[in-house]
Amino acid sequence: MQRESKGYALILGLFCILGLLIYGAYSPARKAQKQQIFCFSFVKDVKTQAVEKHMRDFAALKHEIPQVVGYTAGKTFVAGTTNQDYDAMHYLTFQSEADMKAFAQSEAYKTFVNENKANWAKTLVVNAEIQP
Repeated sequence: MQRESKGYALILGLFCILGLLIYGAYSPARKAQKQQIFCFSFVKDVKTQAVEKHMRDFAALKHEIPQVVGYTAGKTFVAGTTNQDYDAMHYLTFQSEADMKAFAQSEAYKTFVNENKANWAKTLVVNAEIQP
């Protein structure tokens, strides 16, 4: 009789673990409410290695700063008659304005700026709400 009880307890335990796994897999991820776009124009004659370092270093901020919900980036291109004022753009999403401020005040971001600002001709930061 005691052996049957252990078997039922084991089965019940496995169902509990399975339930937790399913719950974790289908629970929604953190929802972003705010977005920030960083645009960079590099100085003339900047080395390709400096641009690649800039792109790598900014991308690494997503892993170093927990307030960042999402990150994408790319180099800009000319389409049609538009001008190319900026060379690279980084798109970040956050849950709140407080998270955006925490990002800007983080040591990792300040280090990124100090190490790369010599290669920038101009920058632009655009903040916006994310519409549902």
